[in-house]
Amino acid sequence: MYLSLLLPATAFTQDAVFFKPDSVRRQLNAVNITAAINVDGLLNEPEWNLAIPSTPFIQVDPYQGKAPNYPTVVKALYNQKYLYFGIVCKDPMGKKAIRATDFMRDFDETRHDLVSISIDAFNDKRNAMVFATNAYGVQRDFVSFDDLYYDTYWDGLWTVRTNRTDSGWTAEIAIPWKTLRYPKITSTAQNWGINIYRNRRLTNEISAFSPYPRVFAVTHMSYAGLLTGLQPPPPATNIQVVPYFLTSYDHYTNFGNTEPPHSASVKVGGDLKWAINSNSVLDLTAHTDFAEANADIQVNNITRFSVFFPETRQFFLENASLFGVGVNPNVDNSGGSLVFQPFFSRNIGLDTSGNPIPIVGGGRYVYRSSTLNYGALAIRQQGGSDPQGANFFVGRLSENFGGQDRLGGLITVKNQPGGSNVEATADGFFRFGASSSFNTVLTQSYTTNTGQQGFGGVVNYGYSTNKWSVRWTESLITKNFDPQSGFVSRKDIIGSTPWIMYYYRGDLLPFKNILLTYLPGTLPELYYTASTGKFSEFDLPVFPISLAFKSGAYLGYSVTFIRQHLTDVFQPLGVSIAPGDYSYLQQDVYIDSDPSKVVNFAIHYETGSYYNGHINSGDWKLQFAPIPNISLSAEYNLNYLRGVGDPKTTTTVNLYILQARLALNPRLQLTGLYQKNSLNAANNYNLRLSWEFSPLSYVYLIYNRGVTNMLNNMAVQIQTEDHLIAKISYLKQF
Repeated sequence: MYLSLLLPATAFTQDAVFFKPDSVRRQLNAVNITAAINVDGLLNEPEWNLAIPSTPFIQVDPYQGKAPNYPTVVKALYNQKYLYFGIVCKDPMGKKAIRATDFMRDFDETRHDLVSISIDAFNDKRNAMVFATNAYGVQRDFVSFDDLYYDTYWDGLWTVRTNRTDSGWTAEIAIPWKTLRYPKITSTAQNWGINIYRNRRLTNEISAFSPYPRVFAVTHMSYAGLLTGLQPPPPATNIQVVPYFLTSYDHYTNFGNTEPPHSASVKVGGDLKWAINSNSVLDLTAHTDFAEANADIQVNNITRFSVFFPETRQFFLENASLFGVGVNPNVDNSGGSLVFQPFFSRNIGLDTSGNPIPIVGGGRYVYRSSTLNYGALAIRQQGGSDPQGANFFVGRLSENFGGQDRLGGLITVKNQPGGSNVEATADGFFRFGASSSFNTVLTQSYTTNTGQQGFGGVVNYGYSTNKWSVRWTESLITKNFDPQSGFVSRKDIIGSTPWIMYYYRGDLLPFKNILLTYLPGTLPELYYTASTGKFSEFDLPVFPISLAFKSGAYLGYSVTFIRQHLTDVFQPLGVSIAPGDYSYLQQDVYIDSDPSKVVNFAIHYETGSYYNGHINSGDWKLQFAPIPNISLSAEYNLNYLRGVGDPKTTTTVNLYILQARLALNPRLQLTGLYQKNSLNAANNYNLRLSWEFSPLSYVYLIYNRGVTNMLNNMAVQIQTEDHLIAKISYLKQF
């Protein structure tokens, strides 16, 4: 966990140079054409000769402000249907320098050569639509808001093709106007905010069209340049209809009367997206299906915090940033181990074990502008633990003011025949100059059938420069807080989580040809029990060794002093630990190799005391990607507890995970996932063949198998379930 906190996306890319946006913005001129461009990655149409090349890029990393060693040239064209970009990434090593480890859409940017285009069509310097591609034409896209919240799983309708040569690689991109959101101005040409950046992954050289400090991401649009000369067609009717047809076969063994041995079904449903205007979008869904969603990766939890599984279902991922206020340390690096989200969409359509619950239908309306954002989500869920189902409603309002300040409110309602659960949230974000920010989320919950009320609140201050990252988070979650539409990883706590980290890139850094940054730091976590005010837990990790390498590799070592006060029996991995006071010391080692290499690995090993016993815990990950079409990975997780609990127990829990991705091209892929967990003797298999036969239109063939040992009448019985699914969906845009 601490490694993800110590290495945010821009953490190890900082030096002493920090600057404000230039008053004169760089410009890229877009040229109007009448012809259509054949998007093949070759840039050989005569229209490209009419386009005006971009000014030279400027290096962001590792030598901020210098001219890049590997030049990049961008051109922009447009007609009445598309906005085109032609990008030439020059490299004397040509195809030999290109790095890519898979063909997965929304790929991990740390593993690939890529170019990325951030477009701020309203030129408000706050928000951006981002379109990225690697050297093989694999797409990555998302929407950014204030460089703080991100709809990372947003999939836009656009096309890209690439071409790799002995002098580098080129990307040819076509974005339909209907995919973009922009002002309705017809009398004059429009100027949009834009930034483009390139990562030459072999040397991790990052360069950008418009420079920005390394402490920020390229989506910090106050540093963006301008895309000029645009006269797009007025926003027109923009409706996307995505019907689907699904057929499935299910087979169960040793489930008794809870499931029939065999069953087959047919299901029809779909989604509709209507971009009413440049600001408003309406989504409707009927008989919603998520058969193609990625399976959860299992976790064996040894902490007192509940595991947070991210949302992977496409309908709920879109516009998640508007409704997803809260604290998640894996996203915004605040709050320590605490995860707090007033609205968490996995409560809809999934039970507590992650099994699907049928969704009858629902809708979502979202309005966004430079000053005001609001939206509503309503879903009808059928069945589950209550055969009469449940209704969910989420309402959101936020207002932007100042440079990047915001105030907002959120309300969630879960209505069931037995009563309703309501949450009311107020939130705010305030930026004090370029380096300081303050964020707060305050939620009150009320359950009607029990009359129970509770409160959850988090406030966070952050200070970031090119040398320092300092944060302080205070949290209060009461014992009766009941976010039935949200998520909190731990209740009945008062938490204080300061964080301080220093980034050093000076002349005293040894091995400067391979080392990038020395970043020592500490992240203490102090918790009290809210209902009693008594001490609960204190963790003090110190990172004396924390080294980021220019290749993207990392080496870290930490020592953590831990004190625990248990008021109830704690049962990690089936071991019972009695109430009492415990003090102990643990050591952690982190080793990450260059993640873009054909063979790469990551190791986290923890050893030391654990309550009244000892622990050896390790996680080993290995990936083999001989070519981008083939990606094979293996992970082994070990938890060895010795003399822990009452009575003192020695046990070993193993978790094995195998993953494979075989791709003919970015549009035709076979993926597989196998997980074996000794904790519950479970074996799970997931196979998925996907074919994107037309942009965002898919054919899926899916096979899922689960095997679990169950205790029945003092005898172990093996339960198996097999599911075979065929699904086709087709996107039609009007």
